[in-house]
Amino acid sequence: MPRYVVVFLILAGMLALPLACGKTEHLQGKSLYLEHCANCHFEEGQGLRQLMPPLAGADYLRDRPADVVRGIRHGMQGPMEVNGVLYNAEMPANKELSDFQIVNIMNYINQAWGNDYGNVTVQEVRTWLGE
Repeated sequence: MPRYVVVFLILAGMLALPLACGKTEHLQGKSLYLEHCANCHFEEGQGLRQLMPPLAGADYLRDRPADVVRGIRHGMQGPMEVNGVLYNAEMPANKELSDFQIVNIMNYINQAWGNDYGNVTVQEVRTWLGE
């Protein structure tokens, strides 16, 4: 096999690796979301009327990622306004989730259901959690 073909295949593989990793992280985030979050926010992130806030199209998710990260880890209680609707249900803590798992959940919900809220990094999550 000519050398330029080998170099091309190596470079093509290197370029494909980040795409594959991103897909894997997205699948991990979805799996973690379905396991830890979908019971209340539902599979499509729609929430439940005025009991559980939506994540799909949620201004709170878009505008307050640090609070969402802290809520995933430590839980949330007290009133919260999402898309102009007041919610007051308690969200349980997920202390067993690693920082990396929280990143994967956040990046999944930030891109799912038509959301386009960017990605968070492990460093951002650790900063927001005070680690």
